[in-house]
Amino acid sequence: MSHRVGIDIGGTFTDFALLDISSGRIATHKRLTTPAAPARGVLEGLSDLLVREQVPVEQLEAVIHGTTLITNAVIERKGARIGMITTAGFADVLEMANEHRYEMFDLRITYPAPLVERSCRVEINERIRYDGHVETVLTQSEVRLAVRHLVEQKGIESLAVCFLHSYANPEHEREVRDIVRADYPELFVSISSEVFPDIREFSRWTTTCINAYTQPLLDRYLHDLEQGLFARQIRAPLFIMTSSGGTATPAIARNFPVRIMESGPAAGVLMSARHGEMLSIKNLLSFDMGGTTAKGALIINGAANKRYELEVGRVHDFKPGSGLVAKIPAIDMIEIGYGGGSTSAIDARGLLAVGPDSAGAQPGPACYQQGGKEATLTDANLVLGYLDAASFLGGNFDLSLPDAKAAIAKGVSEKLDLPLARSAWGIHDVVNEGIARAFRIHASERGFDYRNSAIVAFGGSGPIHAVAVARKLRAPQVIFPVGAGVMSAFGLLASPLTFEVLQGQQVFLERLTLEAFVEAFDRLMNESSQALIVAGVAPCDIEYRLRLDMRYSGQGHAIEVALPEHGALEEVFPTIEERFAERYAGLYAPVDLETPVEITTWKVGAVGPLPFFPEGYKTWRSSDNTGQSHVTRSVYFNEHEDYIPCRVMNRMSLCSGDRFEGPLIIEERESTVVIGPECEVVVDKTLNLIATLSGI
Repeated sequence: MSHRVGIDIGGTFTDFALLDISSGRIATHKRLTTPAAPARGVLEGLSDLLVREQVPVEQLEAVIHGTTLITNAVIERKGARIGMITTAGFADVLEMANEHRYEMFDLRITYPAPLVERSCRVEINERIRYDGHVETVLTQSEVRLAVRHLVEQKGIESLAVCFLHSYANPEHEREVRDIVRADYPELFVSISSEVFPDIREFSRWTTTCINAYTQPLLDRYLHDLEQGLFARQIRAPLFIMTSSGGTATPAIARNFPVRIMESGPAAGVLMSARHGEMLSIKNLLSFDMGGTTAKGALIINGAANKRYELEVGRVHDFKPGSGLVAKIPAIDMIEIGYGGGSTSAIDARGLLAVGPDSAGAQPGPACYQQGGKEATLTDANLVLGYLDAASFLGGNFDLSLPDAKAAIAKGVSEKLDLPLARSAWGIHDVVNEGIARAFRIHASERGFDYRNSAIVAFGGSGPIHAVAVARKLRAPQVIFPVGAGVMSAFGLLASPLTFEVLQGQQVFLERLTLEAFVEAFDRLMNESSQALIVAGVAPCDIEYRLRLDMRYSGQGHAIEVALPEHGALEEVFPTIEERFAERYAGLYAPVDLETPVEITTWKVGAVGPLPFFPEGYKTWRSSDNTGQSHVTRSVYFNEHEDYIPCRVMNRMSLCSGDRFEGPLIIEERESTVVIGPECEVVVDKTLNLIATLSGI
């Protein structure tokens, strides 16, 4: 027998999914995250799971891990002290940015401070032209003086090397890296020509700075994790989830920590797409809501939307341009500032507000009895009857209803002079409306009509809110997968090894020769495949995703054009302009321009084989009691003036073909599904719950 385990660290809970490869069964586990020492929670939870399910460590085939550690470090500014070496005259690019004002007429507009202090940026007399020719040669003695100053006078732990045209010729950046490694071997170094070799210096440099800022932190974390696994006699290889939806080795993650910024959430989106494929549904909304934040993503024509830019630590949540830019391959997601731990308060206008502040895992909601005093969303859901104090996490985590009531009464009811139930409902509904608004904005910006789409709901809190959110969006159907509370951990088990590389290289299509086209892609394919080959993937099992960023000459931005996944490059070459025109017409409108077409960026993704993941999987625990009888408890729905008796069912006892009418509560160990009135639920052949809304 052999097993694989997926582990996803969230802001409040850490989720575990243990797959028995021979039987296709999946055991799940959930425990509070340990923010002060995240590796401790992972290791202790993994040990508990293996002992509980009586799985010897020798049977572990792989450990796949997803984490928001990097994102949180940037948002909370808990990374390393870093320095920056740059081309003479360009030290202020991080403040100058791209001269874009995210709020045109606000005279008090603010931006997040750069990760590198101004005093820790040193300019070097070097210059490479845009075409790659060296104009001013790098002087090694000048570099050594600059690095010595940053290390010995400024006390930096990590260095970002960002030269102006290094995307065209990385020679000078590599030379600096070699000097640093010789003189200060313990100093972490990130060079922009490796992190993100793109033409635009601001986004390339901010991405490199984020990489340098988080390298020491991730290195320490992975060291603790690897040492802990070794101490527990676990010899299975460790893989880390990337933002693009694939997995990578710890060595790749250490070199490019910026690439794992949306690590865990990306796995959940991929799992949503997998469910869409199994159910033959091409267009979906992926809705992941945990204890700290919620994530939304679009599945269009069966595939998750991709992007190559995201922002972290925005000054204003819904205003692009107000955060730190990271240029990386990533699943296109929107972060929504609501989770089970989101705190509520009465704002300056006397209105009820929820989030974005969160009680997190420590101290947690008031009902956790760990010192939290503020009323949170979890407290409200407990008061409304959606959660049960006795059965939370299978009865292994006691919730205090009196503490939840006291927090809501003090924080909301007394200030608004409202009954307790109405106050709790207000917290719940404010969150539902905020999530629906975020989905509307995200979908509208991408031209996606969600009104005929299903929602896949997962995470510890997502299934509680999904039906209400769907009604606000007028989406007709909600899918609740088996094990929805830990679905991101399932996504880790179903993700292949991947590595993507890109190269900024401008060339007019009419001047591009077949030989240059083939040479460029062959070089990038070889570079991207090395990371997979080192991890043990056979070269014959690697597939490639080829893309070009293209534009009409004179345009400021390019569009991405996908090339065929199969077929010789010699056959693809004559069709490039036709593919560009088709893509351009699909995004905007058909045009008939005589303007030359230009390639700006070349992209290659190497993808390994899809790992085994059962289609009709069931979650199980050695201690589960699937014969538990259904009960009734008092639950509050806005359609009624007071609490009403509501059926509460154990999901483990449901069978394919079962059909129910709402209102209804369906409990699973890691999550609770809330079905409101005017909603029908069917259990499909793979035991998913399919909720269909009426009256919309």
